Amino acid sequence: MCLAIPARIAEILENDAAVVDLGGVRKEISLALVSDVKVGDYVIVHVGYALNRLDPEEAEKTLKLFAEIEAAPLPA
Repeated sequence: MCLAIPARIAEILENDAAVVDLGGVRKEISLALVSDVKVGDYVIVHVGYALNRLDPEEAEKTLKLFAEIEAAPLPA
C-alpha cells in the first residue's frame, strides 16, 4: 500500500525543488514531475515527489479527513 498526501507549496527552490507544508512540518520535495506550480498551490506528494496539482477544495477536504482520523480515539 502506498500513500500520497496533499501538501501546500510554501517555497519554490532552484532545480525543480520546493518546500511544502505538511500540517506544520516543512519538507523539501521535487517538482520534476509537475509544471506551473506556485506558492500556495496544493500538490499530491509521494516519496518526495509532487505527482500533480490538486484543487484547493479537494485538498482541504482530504486534510480535514486526515485530521478527523488522527483525532479519533483508538478502540479499546
